[in-house]
Amino acid sequence: MPIANIFEFVIILANKIIKIFKANIMNKASLIEKISDKSRIAKKQAETIVDAMVDIIIEELQRGSEVSITGFGTFETMTRYARGGVNPQKPNERIQIPEVRVAKFRTGKRLKDSLKTKIQ
Repeated sequence: MPIANIFEFVIILANKIIKIFKANIMNKASLIEKISDKSRIAKKQAETIVDAMVDIIIEELQRGSEVSITGFGTFETMTRYARGGVNPQKPNERIQIPEVRVAKFRTGKRLKDSLKTKIQ
């Protein structure tokens, strides 16, 4: 097989692999579409609901509250304390990493149990 054909083959194969991996990712648009189909509401209404839910979760986390959705999981914040580190561009240089508040998610029982299938 000539080199040009090998490169074409590799490019075609890579594109097919990318499509397979993209098919396994749910983004906001596909979530809205599924909510719309499952609850028989307009996509615009489903989008409003998703946006409102995200906004509410963010607002509650900013206040320091937990957001618990029974069976699904709990969103919460935690403080990652200040610490020393190494500059990745200059490994000999020490840097101070500041304290920061981060979001954390703990899975609920129903979600955990639904994922406990054997992988074959």
